[in-house]
Amino acid sequence: MEVSSTAIAVTESSQAGHARRTASALAARLGFSEEDQGKVAIVVSEAAKNLVAHAREGQILLRTLHAGPHVGVEMLALDKGPGMVDVDRCLRDGYSTAGTGGSGLGAMRRMSSLFDIYSQPGVGTVVLARLWSGKPPPEDGLDVGVVCVPKTGEEVCGDSWSVDRKGGRLVFLVADGLGHGPEAARASRAAVVSFLEQGSSDVVELLRGAHQELHSTRGAAVALTALEGAQLHFSGVGNIAAAVLSPGGGIQRLVSMNGTLGHQTHRMQQFSYTWNPGDTLVMCSDGLATQWRVDAYPGLLARHPGVVAGVLFRDFSRGRDDATVLVARETSRRGTP
Repeated sequence: MEVSSTAIAVTESSQAGHARRTASALAARLGFSEEDQGKVAIVVSEAAKNLVAHAREGQILLRTLHAGPHVGVEMLALDKGPGMVDVDRCLRDGYSTAGTGGSGLGAMRRMSSLFDIYSQPGVGTVVLARLWSGKPPPEDGLDVGVVCVPKTGEEVCGDSWSVDRKGGRLVFLVADGLGHGPEAARASRAAVVSFLEQGSSDVVELLRGAHQELHSTRGAAVALTALEGAQLHFSGVGNIAAAVLSPGGGIQRLVSMNGTLGHQTHRMQQFSYTWNPGDTLVMCSDGLATQWRVDAYPGLLARHPGVVAGVLFRDFSRGRDDATVLVARETSRRGTP
């Protein structure tokens, strides 16, 4: 579960074609049937055409999904454009503001196993679509959305992430290797390997194990969060930011300690917080600006965590470093857009 996203800028028609071809090739590599490959191509093509028609700044993020034996493709289409005043109307076949047939968003929703959208007039739109090879996996009680993108010009991302169930707890990890490029990636991936190999669900023990594993690397900032009933346990070293967002708009910032895991750490400590139904966990590397917030986005926390991650990345990415945003929420019923 540590797969980074492929980011494709889409502002003109040739880039839209590139996005479609990249998505088709990804689905083929994952073993999608020809029919399912075609669905992936259509969904990405329609999203890309919308970006070309409407967006000032548009990009598509593609990511491989793994859930047990199931494999899938996730697409996030992000834009800073005019947005939609009435999302429901835009989803109806036949409605268009650009002189087209007006069936794009509706077709995307029908072909996707999961589809969600958030749009704000004058700000832009984020569209999430997930398509699986064959039947989608069963729901597991958790919605997770992730954007993990390398610094522009780098082929590998120096950030990594993972989610695992350990001893009745759901545990989340975000790691940011020092610097960027292959050596940063080696450090952050070493943290993931240590995390997955350890059986403990104690966040401090997991952090100590990763500290030993990272001695031979340049080191990393690493944070771990464990959910257990009405409790959230957190421990971090370095500048991974984390927060719990409540449905009513409250925000609880989580406390991380100074240092670089694998090299210099003065203290590792667990902090525990109350976890309420409907709460949302956000963890992000310093590729996101420290002033990120969600209170300027009415209704955003009712959307899928993948959409929330997309909005935060679109509007708060520094653009000069690897960037990771992990958003998680226990499964609840969302209104269909």
